[in-house]
Amino acid sequence: MPRNPSTGVYSKPAGTTPSVGQIIDPAPWNALTTDLGNEITNSLPRDGSAPMIAPLKAAGGTVSAPGIGFASTPQTGLYLKGGGLLGFAQNGVDVSFDQALVYAAKSGDYMALASDGSAVHRFTAAATLTLTAASTLGANWHYCVIADGGDVTIDPNGSETIDGAATLVLKDGYSVNIICSGAAFFTNKLFARIQSKADSAAVGDFVVGLILSNNGGTPNTHIDFTAGSARSGASFVSSAASFTKRVTGTFAAGMGAGGLDAGAVAANATYFAYALRKDADLSFDVVLSSSPTIGGITTTLLTGYTVVKCIGVVLTDGSSNIRPFVMYPRDEYTFLTPVKDAIGAAITTTSALLALTVPNGVKVKSKLRFEFTSSATTNAALLSDPAQGSLVAGAGSDGGNVGTIQVASSFAVGSQEIWTNTSRQIRVVLGGSTGSIWIWNDGFHFPCGRSS
Repeated sequence: MPRNPSTGVYSKPAGTTPSVGQIIDPAPWNALTTDLGNEITNSLPRDGSAPMIAPLKAAGGTVSAPGIGFASTPQTGLYLKGGGLLGFAQNGVDVSFDQALVYAAKSGDYMALASDGSAVHRFTAAATLTLTAASTLGANWHYCVIADGGDVTIDPNGSETIDGAATLVLKDGYSVNIICSGAAFFTNKLFARIQSKADSAAVGDFVVGLILSNNGGTPNTHIDFTAGSARSGASFVSSAASFTKRVTGTFAAGMGAGGLDAGAVAANATYFAYALRKDADLSFDVVLSSSPTIGGITTTLLTGYTVVKCIGVVLTDGSSNIRPFVMYPRDEYTFLTPVKDAIGAAITTTSALLALTVPNGVKVKSKLRFEFTSSATTNAALLSDPAQGSLVAGAGSDGGNVGTIQVASSFAVGSQEIWTNTSRQIRVVLGGSTGSIWIWNDGFHFPCGRSS
């Protein structure tokens, strides 16, 4: 009989085991020689002169003893992994190869599976991509995500992390490769590098847009910011749409939420508006602080944010409401109702400091109008920048910017833009005798880097 096809065992025909003196029966011996000839024909020549004509079935083997190996290096070859997967052993160590790349478009939320290893998925809308547990996917599982129609939030299983964070928001227009370690997920950091490149490649500090205004519906408590962008050093953030924050609450992320870095809104206070960038997804936000410098901001509520740059300022009145204002190009503010910072205030020949309704803690250029009266017919007053020191008013000295007409106790008017000190003050001095002055404050220039 021929070789058993299931076991590969050859059993010779009955009657082909001779004994001495036995007469040979030709039938079984002819069958034997026929079987041997067939099996020799079906054997694979060692010199490779003929190929296999049916599948070659090898032993399953192991990584240290592969089913198909080499005489010189028996620990290198092919073996059968669990789950019917083909394994490649090299000196007794498993070598992994990628499966064929699979592309698919996704229009909504999706869970990445083990079968998605080496896949490229293009998301055509905003979506959440949930990752199967890292232990299920296993080490070396990897996957490419393209955001092409909206932000994609990548959310690992349970408490697992991606690049050390609970989630990763892939911004629209970017892509990222995800790698599984068997316990956590990591990316190739290209997305982060592109973000940092956008920071480091540009030069200079500036603000474009982000114009401040009282909110139309709740002008006393809410501030609107137009679309725009801001840069300071290596930090950059932009907002494609208008944004709103309120002064009646401490900071919380998002449109219309509280904006104060600490405490409660105060009367006659100054709040500097700082552009924020959320580290996880580069989104825009604003914090309001009484500190004129980034270093003075209370950052307790700002974990996960980078403070980019001061983009404006907000003043409150005696009722803790936001003073109504209009903001013009080049960081110019105009009060809708002029503020009377002096009403018949007595001035003398001794230079004195006078406080104005302008931002505190910084120097600004105040926009002032004056009215002056004196019993002397040729008297004049001089209002000036405190940085100039104590000037002397009068035609023979440092001059003046408002003076009486040639009638005693009459009035004269004048106007000028004057820089303040960081305590909101300017200097006022009289040329001779005594007099009184009224000062209307129309607003101020607070430079933040807008060029138009």
